Amino acid sequence: MAALGGRGRAALGLLRRAPGTGATPGAAPRRHRHKEKWAATAPRIPSTRLALHHFDTSYSLHLGALWPSVRAGLLCEQKYGALLNNFAAADHVPEELELLNATDFISEALQKVQQCQRGAAVGEAATGCQEGSGEGRTGMQAEMVTQAEMSPPCTSISSKIKCYTFPRGDITRFRPARPDGLGLLDYYLMDAASLLPVLALDVQPDDFVLDLCAAPGGKTLALLQTGFCGHLAANDISVSRTKRLYQILQSYVPREVRDIVSVTSYDGRDWDQVKGGTFHKVLVDVPCTTDRHSAMEEDNNIFHRRRTKERQMLPMLQLQLLMAGILAARPGGAVLYSTCSLSPLQNECVVERALDVARAQFNISLHPEDLSHFRMLFQDTFSFFSECQLGELVLPHLTANFGPMYFCKLRRE
Repeated sequence: MAALGGRGRAALGLLRRAPGTGATPGAAPRRHRHKEKWAATAPRIPSTRLALHHFDTSYSLHLGALWPSVRAGLLCEQKYGALLNNFAAADHVPEELELLNATDFISEALQKVQQCQRGAAVGEAATGCQEGSGEGRTGMQAEMVTQAEMSPPCTSISSKIKCYTFPRGDITRFRPARPDGLGLLDYYLMDAASLLPVLALDVQPDDFVLDLCAAPGGKTLALLQTGFCGHLAANDISVSRTKRLYQILQSYVPREVRDIVSVTSYDGRDWDQVKGGTFHKVLVDVPCTTDRHSAMEEDNNIFHRRRTKERQMLPMLQLQLLMAGILAARPGGAVLYSTCSLSPLQNECVVERALDVARAQFNISLHPEDLSHFRMLFQDTFSFFSECQLGELVLPHLTANFGPMYFCKLRRE
């Protein structure tokens, strides 16, 4: 034994120990230490489940009895609209889509308003004649006049933007977009509710427009479809997302029109330091909890446990971006704030806080514009939340599964 040396004696001592005993009295058996490690790496809770738990807790209070149907919509396949590309040689596309029973929901809404106004004018004329002859206004004529008084002016909605959707309850899918002879794609598939902020912004000829958080590019493309932008600044802090924006522009917009677009990757919160007070119209489509994505997809889900702090800071980031957009607008200009979230903390609360900060810190007065006429115009296509106190909110619904989409327009005085 003496010939074994120190290492040999130690090895022999280990062999003589009874199985399951530690090197020292009271030490935990090896299998227990292994179990502790195993328990520490147990499967995590999916981010989608965390998101739904959060939504069930908060949105059931905010939406009340509407939440079950909204929740079902979030968890079902989303509907899309086909935004026609006015720059492509695709005159056959409207007829092709109409044969599939799709309709341009924007022109359809405008036609209804115009019909209502014409009917009201006839009713007023008839009423004047009846008053002269001692007769009163009929119930139908009175109703037409009332509807006309409630109707917004059609000039506030761009007729150049055309987007086809399938009727309520129809879940037909659009075919993929196809290129024309010059390689420009004929339409862009997007959530049709995403066009409402662009329509509400009401771009006029030669307006200087800022899209502060532009990627991936659907709203930027829609702004260009108006044909009114004198200059369009499309910005996004993410370089990778900006590359996607470039791809959209190259696939849908001819070179001569792309010349009026400047694409940048600034931090949107600092935009006022670059070009403050210069834009007629500003779109601030901020990062948010993207409720539909969070409820359905694990990839890039903001409810991942590692992104908890980022999610909690969203309202502050949204406020900073909205303030940058306000400071970028010239006096008399308009700022459109939008999210794809149902959360009042990310929607009305951010707008209310921005109104206070603009007044207290920058002596800027802002006027929230009434967009309630959008409910009347597009009630056949979208489901709106009637109790939204500031701005408008599109709710997902199984028969009209667009959104969520919140939008609020502020006029800088």
